[in-house]
Amino acid sequence: MEENKILLVQNLSKTFSLEAGFFAKNKKTVYAVNDVSFAVKKGETYGIVGESGCGKTTTVRLIIQMYKPTSGKILFCGQDISQYNRKQLKLYREKVKYIFQDPARSLNPRMTIFEVLTAGLKYSEQWKGKKEAWILCEKTMEEVGLNPEDLNRRPAEFSGGQRQRISIARGLIMNPLLLICDEVVSALDVSIQSQILKLLAELKQRRGLSYIFITHDLKVACYFCDTIGVMYRGILVEEAPAADLYKTAQHPYTKLLFEGALGKQTESNTEVKTVLENENCCPFAYRCPKASERCKAELPDFVTTAQSHRTRCFNI
Repeated sequence: MEENKILLVQNLSKTFSLEAGFFAKNKKTVYAVNDVSFAVKKGETYGIVGESGCGKTTTVRLIIQMYKPTSGKILFCGQDISQYNRKQLKLYREKVKYIFQDPARSLNPRMTIFEVLTAGLKYSEQWKGKKEAWILCEKTMEEVGLNPEDLNRRPAEFSGGQRQRISIARGLIMNPLLLICDEVVSALDVSIQSQILKLLAELKQRRGLSYIFITHDLKVACYFCDTIGVMYRGILVEEAPAADLYKTAQHPYTKLLFEGALGKQTESNTEVKTVLENENCCPFAYRCPKASERCKAELPDFVTTAQSHRTRCFNI
């Protein structure tokens, strides 16, 4: 049902101009995101998985309008965000918050934790003065498992896991509906990863949040997400319920990721190519051991093989 979708991405594409130098004559184009479509349901977590350079981060940065799409639509609660005026876009960014991979780089070292948490809040309609903001920050610090007495400290005084909790608190402070988590546990120790994932799961339950969860780790995605979309070279190649994907993976690239996650030797160790031309064939064909001439000449359409499981592949 459409009303159950907090975010709907339709045929999203993004190209970037690439030049060899300031006076270069031959301009090249990077096709970073190619005709990507998916939906995020209310109260659920949608995972986007793939190797570095596959277009995961570009996709979510299009969603928060850090970049403008070349084509396609993004609907938030049924509204096309490309039609938003400046005030509407500001309110949208209060409801959709982005949590970065590296908190050490995303938290200003010169600011106190209180200043970090309220940097956006004090310019919003939710600002009710410093006293009210302090009380709100104390509650949010407690909610993410930190000491509210630490609001006058600075980010450098905290560990990596604590800094990530501060980043999550900053995302929560304006009471969003959707959190975009971009590789939020990849820079942390395994024991700290599990703590952060547990915190995110508790917040999701308590606040009724929805997540877009970006990761290169299929094991983490299968544990944390409700639905997983697998991307390769800017194209979504498979989408399935997370609980079933490890058993029912059909696309050769998804299978390759699972084999890599298990430490198995694979038939392909080829590096991911930069997409310098619009894809008119299967993006994985040059690495796939089962690729046919058709795979190298034609881009497969999505085939739905089971409930909520769809795959772009001619060999299933």
